[in-house]
Amino acid sequence: MRTEYTWEIKIKNTPALERKCNRCNCNKFYCSNKFRMNAQKRNIDVWLIYRCMECDSTYNLTILSRTKPELIRKDLFTKFSDNDEDIAWEYAFSLETARKNNVKFDYNSVEYEIEHDNISINDILNAGDESVVFKIQTGFEFELKLSSVIRHCLGVSASQLNQMIEVDAVFTPEGYPIKKHKVKNGDIVLINKEKLQGIKSLGSV
Repeated sequence: MRTEYTWEIKIKNTPALERKCNRCNCNKFYCSNKFRMNAQKRNIDVWLIYRCMECDSTYNLTILSRTKPELIRKDLFTKFSDNDEDIAWEYAFSLETARKNNVKFDYNSVEYEIEHDNISINDILNAGDESVVFKIQTGFEFELKLSSVIRHCLGVSASQLNQMIEVDAVFTPEGYPIKKHKVKNGDIVLINKEKLQGIKSLGSV
């Protein structure tokens, strides 16, 4: 018998953009969730507007440059025009967009919370299920370590998690290295109860 739980990562803000301001000494900009559009000779430019965290001066992050209108999906064009927040967040988390603009997003500035059932190691050990599965849901990827999510949701220390990893009591179907893997939507964490029971230090967790 197998029991599945969900760990849902709820993100509170977009990452700051690291760039030196031309007006002050600040080197962080925040996403305004607004777009700037410009049409010139049947070409469209689209930028996502960022503002300095200190003086509020603007920096335009290029989304589209010299693009023919017919090459832009109608629904996407409408979202740009309406300053759609969802699409703004997609670009604000996009590594590809950062690379194209030669900028860096500060993912450490992202605040989040994890909605999860309060399932402890003891609960897992005492349950009658043969296996326990945790599925991760997240709207965006921001270099959050899988190990951090596991420690938070299961209430284990770094040393206890290391023991679990060493005996394969916790693992992923794909064999991702848990301590290095960055969370992606749909990631799955599996618990081997038999091997978990062999770790004496987890008995009181």
